[in-house]
Formats: sequence, C-alpha cells, structure tokens
Amino acid sequence: MQDITLEAALDWRAAAAVAEGANLLLSAEASHRVETASRIVSAIVESGVRAYGINTGVGALADTVVDRPSQNRLSRNIILSHACGVGPLLDRREVRAIIAAQIANFSHGHSGVRPAIVETLQAFLREDCIPEVPSKGSAGYLIHNAHIALVLIGEGRARLKGKSFTGAEALKTLGIKPLVLQAKEGLSLVNGTACSTGLGVVALVRVERLLDWADAIVALTIEALGGQMTAFDAPVLALRKSKGIERVGKTLRERLAGSGLIEAAKGARTQDALSLRSVPHAHGAGWDVFEFAGSIVDQELASVTDNPAVSGTPEAPIVSSEAHAVAPALGQALDSLAISIAQISAMSERRIDRLVNPLVSGLPPFLAVDPGAGSGFMIAQYTAAALAAENRRLGAPASLDGGITSALQEDFLGHPTAAANKLLAVIGNAEQILGIEFAAAAQALDFKASVAPRAKGTNVLYHHIRAAVPTYADDRPLGWDLEKACELLRASPPPRI
Repeated sequence: MQDITLEAALDWRAAAAVAEGANLLLSAEASHRVETASRIVSAIVESGVRAYGINTGVGALADTVVDRPSQNRLSRNIILSHACGVGPLLDRREVRAIIAAQIANFSHGHSGVRPAIVETLQAFLREDCIPEVPSKGSAGYLIHNAHIALVLIGEGRARLKGKSFTGAEALKTLGIKPLVLQAKEGLSLVNGTACSTGLGVVALVRVERLLDWADAIVALTIEALGGQMTAFDAPVLALRKSKGIERVGKTLRERLAGSGLIEAAKGARTQDALSLRSVPHAHGAGWDVFEFAGSIVDQELASVTDNPAVSGTPEAPIVSSEAHAVAPALGQALDSLAISIAQISAMSERRIDRLVNPLVSGLPPFLAVDPGAGSGFMIAQYTAAALAAENRRLGAPASLDGGITSALQEDFLGHPTAAANKLLAVIGNAEQILGIEFAAAAQALDFKASVAPRAKGTNVLYHHIRAAVPTYADDRPLGWDLEKACELLRASPPPRI
C-alpha cells in the first residue's frame, strides 16, 4: 500500500488509507512545524507564564498552579488518570484511524509535542502496533486517546502481529524506549478530536460501500416485484434538485436496463409503493448527507483541535486557551448520517416485507419453496424488523445528550465520539438488513426465472450471491445464509455491470 505524506492537511480518504495499513509520513514543512511548536512550549515553561495544562492542572483544576519539577509528572498522571475506558476494544482500523488523526493534529504545529511523540506514533502505524483501546467512556474526546498514549509511556497493552503485549513489551519488541513526557505533552495526547474524527473516517468508508450496495440491491427487489420505471426517468427526477437523487436514479436505470421482467410488468400499476418509488429520494438523501459528513470530517482533520494552542515563536511565545477540542459540528454531522442510514435500513425492511408478503408480492408466501411445510423467509423479515427498530432507537442524536463534567468547568458536551460509535452500530445493523434483502430478492427472482430474463445489471448481482448462497429450501439454518449475504456487502463493493 502506498505511503501517505502529510503536508498541509489530511483528508478523510487519505486517513482511511492509513486505517487500512498505509504508513503516514510528514513532509519537511510539517516536521518543522512540530519542532517549532515544541520549542515554543519549552519557552513558555522557561518564562513561567501561567498556561493551561502546561503549568496548571486541567479541567476544574485549571487555576491550580503546578510547579516546574512537577510538570513532567503532570503529563504522565494525565495519561494514567484519563485512561479509564470500558467495554469491547476498538478494532485495528479504528485505532489506526485515530492515530492518523492525532498525527494530523500535531502536524499543524500548535500542540507543542516533541517530534519523538509523532515519530513513535508513526512507528505504531509502520509496525502495525495497535494499542488496546476500550470503545466506551468518552463523553467528549479524552479516553480513547489516553489509552493510545499509555503505550507510548510503556503502560497499557497493545497488539503486535496478532498477539497481545504489555505496553512495555510492545515498545521493547519495536526497539523503542518508553517516552518520558514533558510539559503539555500529556494534555496534548489526550486532547483534541482524534478519536471521534478517526472513528468518523472508518464510518465514512463503510457508509460509502453500504450506500453503493443499497442502490444495487434495491434494483433486484424492484425487478422481482415488477416495479414501474417511469418514476426513475431522468427528466422526472431532475424536477427535484439533489445530486444524490440524480445519482441513484442513474444507477437504477443502468442496473435495470434491458430487463425482461421490468418490461413484462410495464403498466401493471399506476404507481408503486413508496418503499420502491421513493428509493432515489431516501437513498439520494443518504448520498447527500454522506458528502456533507465527509466535508465536516475533512474540516476536523484540517483544524487544530488542541487546547491550549501555542503559536508565535520561541522568542515571543503565545499560548491561547480556547475550545477547539469541542466538536459540535462533527457530532451533528455523524448524527445526521446515522439518521439517514437508519431510514434507508427501515425502507429496506419494508421492501423485505413486500417480497415475502403474498398479499402484495405475487410470489409464493414467504418465498418458501414448499409453503406450509416450509416457512421460507418469514422469520428473516422478523430479524430485519428487529434490527430496523434498533436503528430507530439509535437514531436519537447523541449531540443533544448534554451532561456536566469536571465540577461545572465542562458544562457543555458535544458528544462526537458517542455519535461516531452510534453511527458504527447503525451501519452494522443496516449491513445485515440489506444482506437479508439481498438474499430475499435473489430468492424472489428464482421464482421469476421462467417469466422473462433479468437485466444484465441485476444478473451479475444474482450470480454474485448465488455463488455463496444457494436457493433456500428450509433445508438449513437460514441465519447462516443471512450472515453470508451480509459478509458479501462488507467484503467488497457490488460487482459492476
């Protein structure tokens, strides 16, 4: 995989490449910015000017002065006390994305960490040393970062070549000595929006693939149910202005071009149910929100998200207390994307119901090969309904959760990390729901095989799933098939025409 060189700013696609295994290098200019900021912090320490997190405590202890001999201990103690996450561990991609976002933040030259900090984080990426980071506990941005920082100082745990080591063992294996943190470095390592931004990067990758699959799978369903294509004509869709609607309409027309089944059903109804007819609108909204969320994540990666920010020169240092570590825009963007994906998955569940419901499908009840003796996909729709309901609950915005921490000093919380974790959960459910629709639509097309030929664009999808999942005849646990269908969505983009 090609290395990524960080010059001015990192965009989310580059950060995603790092998450997948690329190395992250710093340009000479970025390295110079890091070095200069480190010298500025040293100058602040020498001057004795009061500066948050450098020679004061943090949070509600901001006015408690820390003497110079204790400043290094303050940095170490911040890491140890803030590393209090709980729950399942983040996966490899998620931790790598967070580290990429951390390095990007430091590279702007306003954090003040030494080059050795950045170089060690780069070594973690290069050697695929993955700190063990619990997924829960961050009301804002501190806890995930602290667990990564533990390994820098020889504490915590990390996975290296698939094996779990203590932080000290991992560093020894890499030939790196545990870092002794200096003034402000502990605060900089836990500060900023690296955790929510990194998780947002991973979510964007998964959403893009999910939306691509959603547009492909629904074409199978429309074909199986004899959908009316007039609703998807380009001039008709152009009446409502949306790049997403335009994109989805084009995809549907291309996927279903030349379908004998669509031609055979032409004019059978004046209009289809909204779960079919409004696909460009709901899926298109997903694409539009995806583009917006991507721009907000890019904005985070291009921003200084540390508090305080250092600037000026070593001869004339400036330290500015601000609130750049708070990320309402990111939380709101990720919440919006979760709502959009939850809506798309709810619509998918409604289409599954139409496929299995003999009252509207014109197909054998529940797509059973032997109705009565077999239940076919009856209960698969139950599973989809349960997951869609869970996504509706998860759709409640994390950015409105509120909460007060640190003795009223932090009395507003944007919850971007919670929004990111929630979005990832919604995506996981949506992948499974769409996997169920994929399997059900293929089963429905089995019953239409003698009616008319499939479109070329849907035929390639049909054979893609049939290579992994044969026609279901109540002859095996259906859940196995649904898992296989979901894995197809997660493994690669949909096959092209």
